[in-house]
Amino acid sequence: MHQINDQLIEKVKGKIVIVFIIGILLTNTAEAQKKTIAQIKTELEQSTNPPLYVKDVLKKKFVLDTVAVMRTQTFMGIPDSLAYKGKMRKVYGPYDNGKILVQILAKLPNTFNRISQIFIDTKVFTKNKADSLSLDILTRINNGSATFEDMASVWSMGGEAATRGDIGWIAVGGLVPEIEKELRKRKKGEVFRVWSKTGVHILRKTSTKEDTGFALMMRIFL
Repeated sequence: MHQINDQLIEKVKGKIVIVFIIGILLTNTAEAQKKTIAQIKTELEQSTNPPLYVKDVLKKKFVLDTVAVMRTQTFMGIPDSLAYKGKMRKVYGPYDNGKILVQILAKLPNTFNRISQIFIDTKVFTKNKADSLSLDILTRINNGSATFEDMASVWSMGGEAATRGDIGWIAVGGLVPEIEKELRKRKKGEVFRVWSKTGVHILRKTSTKEDTGFALMMRIFL
């Protein structure tokens, strides 16, 4: 008789434990669901381990993205803009109709070149004409009879005529290989020509700097 009672007690205990565990899980899930966007953002920013917080407390899915910053003045969209301008650990959003939050977890540097360009398009001019025109422009800039800015305003076909040749800070690796290779050889202030598949580029390396080049960001799916 005592053995039967003991077995029943053990079974009941087991059920109580199971119910207790389920109760904890339901409570945690309910608490996560009750949190407002503002609370989630604050707690994420204060957390010492944001991915673990998202997984174990919020019970939400997340993705880690490495975003490359190619330009520091103009951006392709929200990810690279946040990667460059965003503050470490700060949570942004929600985006995508309230479905996604983004947190900046880390930043890494890269080298950027400040470049000016005069682009002669070989779809507009023949290769021979582009060659002779680019040499004439280069000569006029080097002998001081014209400025780079004036020549860019008149001749450039790459859209930088409006900025008088300036195409801003561009990350190393962000340009076509022919230009990247030549830039590595050049010093600040040098003006030179580079041919690519699309035409001839007259370039001036204005300056170099190290700046934010990459960011590790977490996307949280609400």
